[in-house]
Amino acid sequence: MQTFAAWALGIAMIAAFLLIVGGIVLIRRDHDGKRGVLMLIAAAVLIANVAIWTV
Repeated sequence: MQTFAAWALGIAMIAAFLLIVGGIVLIRRDHDGKRGVLMLIAAAVLIANVAIWTV
């Protein structure tokens, strides 16, 4: 894999991890549960994209 592609996939995984953490925090603190669920869905989409690009 090329350097830029590896870098981009790494950044995507970091973003997915942060989206998961942020989504859980929003859901648990009950500030905005709908936004937290949307963050979790966005993280799942990012992880699926990384999985597709690495196979």
